[in-house]
Amino acid sequence: MKKALAAWLLVSPLLASPVFAQTAAPAPAAKAANSQQSKMGACNAQAGSKKGDERKAFMKECLSNKPAAKPTQQEKMKTCNAQASGKKGEERKAFMKSCLSNK
Repeated sequence: MKKALAAWLLVSPLLASPVFAQTAAPAPAAKAANSQQSKMGACNAQAGSKKGDERKAFMKECLSNKPAAKPTQQEKMKTCNAQASGKKGEERKAFMKSCLSNK
């Protein structure tokens, strides 16, 4: 009887362990797939009635596009200076402050 009880105590934890393994958290790759899926849906809608090689080329280009990068401070300054032409004094100063602070 003692041997049977000892055997049960050794085997019972092994029987319970598969239950805990099934409660793992979802993989982080699922989140990445959702953003790719949404991108695919948007590109698919933009493709419209394109077919064949034209559609394939469009989808490849659309899916590989990255969001536009923010302009550098130097680029902002150049753009704002061009827009401020003809303004002088306080008017120019106020315009430049407003223009350069835009994101």
